Amino acid sequence: MVFNTFSELAQAHKPALDSQERQPMISETQIILRVLVGAALGAVVGFERERHDQPAGLRTHMILVIGATLAMVLSVNLGYLFARPGTPADPARLAAQVISGIGFLGAGAILRYGFSVKGLTTATSLWTMAIVGMTVGAGYYLIGVVTTGLIIVVLVLLNIIENRFVRTSISRFITIEASYNKGVVKNVRHIIEEFAESVGSFNIQKSVKDKRIRIQVLARIQRDQKLEDLIDTLSDIHGVRTLRVE
Repeated sequence: MVFNTFSELAQAHKPALDSQERQPMISETQIILRVLVGAALGAVVGFERERHDQPAGLRTHMILVIGATLAMVLSVNLGYLFARPGTPADPARLAAQVISGIGFLGAGAILRYGFSVKGLTTATSLWTMAIVGMTVGAGYYLIGVVTTGLIIVVLVLLNIIENRFVRTSISRFITIEASYNKGVVKNVRHIIEEFAESVGSFNIQKSVKDKRIRIQVLARIQRDQKLEDLIDTLSDIHGVRTLRVE
């Protein structure tokens, strides 16, 4: 059978389109349930990130997943409201904007210290949890729960395995504030180079008025005892007032 015009093709398929069973709108009760489930899943991942002092923690993840869930629910209901025979609406159009928009939020979770970048894991967890929120909003509760559980396994269990068997050292951002004297910078540099496997950056800020100096160092240091020894040694330098390790 050959169709001569597009209108003939549309007419041939119109009965099939009109006869398709339309999915019912999501009720307010279901919407509330999905939002609550999404908030709970966001809280699970957000709590884990909060424990690691990440810029995007419990509240950020919860609000993000709630918003993504509502965006998906709204997409489905608007698709139902405005769909017409022969002109089906796209229920994923509004929700799709969440995927691209979440990139800006994820970028805010990424921090750079010299040659080191921190926050990539949190940024990816934000993006993935947005998808989880959309999944719950579409009604796939089990998939959302299983995915959240898998994320927790990756964040917690694999982190333990990496720390024990893979990574024996870690990048640390060290900030030292001290009274200015001629030997303080030389002493700090010498001690850090002695303890660190490598030094990524070494920045100095001097306040002539207050006669203070701030030294910021990015260094890769072995875990546990060697880091503690470094902190103790730096604290013993004459003139050091505050010492912060991140």
